[in-house]
Amino acid sequence: MQLMLAQIPEKQRTLAIIVNFGAREAISEAGPGLWRSFFGELRRLGHVEGRDLIVKRYSAEGHPSRYADLARDVVSLNPDVIFLTGNLLAQTYRTLTPTTPIVAIMSDPLETGLVQSLARPGGYLTGVSEDAGIEIWGKRVQLLKEAVPSMARLAYVGVELTRMGATRQAVESAARRLGLAVVGVSVEEPSPAEYRCLSAALVEQTPDAMVVITFGFDAGIVELAAKQRLPVIYSSRAYVNMGGLMAYGYDRAETGRQSAKDVHQILGGIKPGEIPISQPTKFELVINLRTAKALGLTLPQSLLARADKVIE
Repeated sequence: MQLMLAQIPEKQRTLAIIVNFGAREAISEAGPGLWRSFFGELRRLGHVEGRDLIVKRYSAEGHPSRYADLARDVVSLNPDVIFLTGNLLAQTYRTLTPTTPIVAIMSDPLETGLVQSLARPGGYLTGVSEDAGIEIWGKRVQLLKEAVPSMARLAYVGVELTRMGATRQAVESAARRLGLAVVGVSVEEPSPAEYRCLSAALVEQTPDAMVVITFGFDAGIVELAAKQRLPVIYSSRAYVNMGGLMAYGYDRAETGRQSAKDVHQILGGIKPGEIPISQPTKFELVINLRTAKALGLTLPQSLLARADKVIE
């Protein structure tokens, strides 16, 4: 007689994913590059939603005022791991859930004070730095100057700039080395009212070009730049796909895979503070030539030749 052994169901763990902008529906293996590579790598490592993973998705939709409410919802779940994007979210959740493992995509976590060491971050936070040091902002300002040689006055904008001291200083230092006047303009969140205030401030400050230095903006920032005919450089190609002029930033697929590996290690019992924070090894320059033409810019061939992707 053949005995049939009952299958023991796999233990399910909860992964909460929180993004500062964008649609929750995009957080899937069928989504854009970051998510496609993240979920693909999780699958390769043996973690499948609905089998061993319960995945809960949240988005602040570009509104920092929603962070606290989202945090309360996530904390009530008591998830096994939180994966999130952006320094402000990392700061919020590290404070509210000090013992829940967090994997975050951050901007220079060492200089911005999120961790004391990249090799051994300590505590319950690890993840991927979206840059290879705060000096990447100097590179972005230099690229923008190449695109707009006549630029004499630069504006940098962001959500809650007061929290981004190291980044602001890096941008201002880079601008001054190039002989540029520089001004910072902050918004509380990317709401229609705040966009109107930002638009009025930029009209008053009359910059020749602009750099966006924080996560959290939606397509409204691209629309504002188009209306004011401002050349802008971003840190993510997502904005160039929306019609922004140019971006210089990390390879999102590589970051997605590394983030999945961090989640895998935590699910395997390794403490987040013992997992080194990774830095990207590949960066991409993306240029929207249609936007350049709309702005009346003739970009130098030397710049176009260095681009990893040109949208024509």
